[in-house]
Amino acid sequence: MQCGRIIGTGSYLPSRVVGNDEVSRELSLDSAAIYRLTGIRTRRWVAGDETTSLLAEHAARRAFEGTGMSPASLDAILVSTTSPDMVFPSTACHLQRRLGAPTVAAFDVAGSCSGFLYGLSMANCMINAGLFRRCLVVATEVKSRFLDPHDEATAILFADGAGAALVTAEEGGADSSHGLMGVRLYADGGQYQLISLPAGGSRQPTTLQTLAEHKHTIRLQGGPLFRTAVKRLSTAVQEILKEFGVGIRDVKCGIFHQANGRLLAALQRRLGLAPDQMFSVIEQFGNTSSASLPIALDHAVREGRIASGDLVLLGAFGGGLTWATALLRW
Repeated sequence: MQCGRIIGTGSYLPSRVVGNDEVSRELSLDSAAIYRLTGIRTRRWVAGDETTSLLAEHAARRAFEGTGMSPASLDAILVSTTSPDMVFPSTACHLQRRLGAPTVAAFDVAGSCSGFLYGLSMANCMINAGLFRRCLVVATEVKSRFLDPHDEATAILFADGAGAALVTAEEGGADSSHGLMGVRLYADGGQYQLISLPAGGSRQPTTLQTLAEHKHTIRLQGGPLFRTAVKRLSTAVQEILKEFGVGIRDVKCGIFHQANGRLLAALQRRLGLAPDQMFSVIEQFGNTSSASLPIALDHAVREGRIASGDLVLLGAFGGGLTWATALLRW
């Protein structure tokens, strides 16, 4: 029996730093108000020639550093994104080409902000089944190109970036001292309207009218989404902790989707996590959708916040609605 273990992490943020002063120019909010509402001071946006697959390549190459592995040794590439290079082929296939890993399985996952954990679960299941031994899971997003600069609910939140994890087989399965203990996935399509990008698909194909009505930009209902996210994700965290017989104080590091500073604070209070148990990069990087969790994970690893043997708790919530949790022994 074998399970998946993360042996390398990487992340990449575009070089363009966008402060609250710049974002506020088209809004009735000032810089201080944006920080108070979101916990964000700066975010990164791509330059004109940067693509989702390019960000993914940079993050992936950093995940390989120090592992002794190369892209040519991969068995599968899984990419989480809801801002792909194009409708098809998949961004994973573009990434495969960029990395020089020909013929390995490559496909996209559209789990919105929960997409990294959806992809991590798929990689772990395929490793458990003996189908693959080495999987690259990347979450990569270019959200700045899907924003209405006049929409206060979204313009102040979203950003661009990519995060990656190299997952390999660890002998011993659930009894191993290292690796993924479990990933739990959830969805509720009945509440899809709380956050969506309305046009551009088969339901509302692109027309002059959809463009004029800004239906190709992200729309969200902040209040209902906030309340639902806190309730659903905190319950899911409590369930996975109970399932594996551990308490919140056993967790060395808790990392959640970097949606909004207020949401992270609410989760921390509701779960009873101490400040030193939470890790966040929301202030510097904003909400990078599914990329936010692996970006934060990579920074936690590189800053020494996670060491071998530590119990790590991961959680995410996003459009779909989708949400997910994971426990792993580093």
